[in-house]
Amino acid sequence: MLEELSAERGAPEYLRADNGPELIAWALRDYCRMTLMRTSYIEPGSPWENPFVESFNGRLRDELLNIEEFACLTEARVIIEDWRNEYNTYRPHSALGGLTPAEYAARGRENQENQPDHA
Repeated sequence: MLEELSAERGAPEYLRADNGPELIAWALRDYCRMTLMRTSYIEPGSPWENPFVESFNGRLRDELLNIEEFACLTEARVIIEDWRNEYNTYRPHSALGGLTPAEYAARGRENQENQPDHA
């Protein structure tokens, strides 16, 4: 999945992750070594080390989860997908210089396509 995302959007300079039990730390460490990507670990109990996720989690909670009551799983999937689509496609983000995530990703792809081939 990381290779697919890197091919589509460009590889990040750092892979930021926590040390939770769900993380396959050795595989990710090896992947980072092979791709020359660096790692940046978040210390347990330190949400300020990942402010982007904390900000997103707060918005998701405040704008969706705290105000919606889902009657069934299908309804939840539809409503959450609508919110996700609006959040990523139509809403500008200050952290992205006023671009929507979709615009930001498109510019990243354009920049990557315009880079000379270093093969």
